[in-house]
Amino acid sequence: MRIVSVAGRPGLLVGDGVVDIAEASDGLFPPDVHAVYERWAEFRAWAAGAADAAVKPLDETQLDSPAPRPGQVFAIGLNYLDHAEEAGLDASTDAMVVFAKFRSSITGPFAEVELPRGSVDFEAELVIVMGRHAHRIDAAQAWDHVAGLTVGQDLSERELQLRPPTPQFSMGKSFPGFAPMGPALVSVDEFENPDDLAISCTLNGVSMQRSRTKLMIFPVAEIIARLSATVPLAPGDVIFTGTPSGIGFARDPKVLIQPGDELVTTVEGIGSIRTRFSAGT
Repeated sequence: MRIVSVAGRPGLLVGDGVVDIAEASDGLFPPDVHAVYERWAEFRAWAAGAADAAVKPLDETQLDSPAPRPGQVFAIGLNYLDHAEEAGLDASTDAMVVFAKFRSSITGPFAEVELPRGSVDFEAELVIVMGRHAHRIDAAQAWDHVAGLTVGQDLSERELQLRPPTPQFSMGKSFPGFAPMGPALVSVDEFENPDDLAISCTLNGVSMQRSRTKLMIFPVAEIIARLSATVPLAPGDVIFTGTPSGIGFARDPKVLIQPGDELVTTVEGIGSIRTRFSAGT
């Protein structure tokens, strides 16, 4: 099952088209994608019988983030060993690095992002969207609380992020448009192995990052268990799971995003998002 947000309305992808969930359900589900996550079990039961619903053509230019208004947006740092090594930092298998991206940074899968001043970098990431409340659950229960997975970019302005004396991770990663997501949320049952997905990104057609999510230090279930040990997670909450090696800021010379650039980020079984960049004012 693939869920999209089309001009703010939740949709169910069927072939090359989309079913408007509010219309097809006769108002059982309102035209609000987060209502789908808040009633995830009920929605899955309804969607199983929605095969005969009217399918409309899909206009990809109207796609929003499949989780446009999460209550919380978490991000995991240094979750691939090779990325920690290129950053010159020690990755820990005990202490998970957590920061936040603010909700105002969220945008859709085919957005144009205005570049702020500084050094803007790319970080391809697998993104979790929660489908059930989770508080103090163990890893064995974690996948049962996930609505699905999507593609994300943890765009980062490195100068603000790393500015001494105290780094400002959340601020440097939360400029408008710095959390593009999409193109769809894919439910967990669609994957043969949701813990082992190819992930990559290209900048202007040149490969920058290429890895597999099985190489994450903290896999999806462990991330959810560790976060929920402290913070109650709610349906629609979003978790960026970390990036593999290949970021631009660690290269010599550095490869930073410039006006006119196009960044394409892909996760196996989900699809690709395309982000274009313009000069700031």
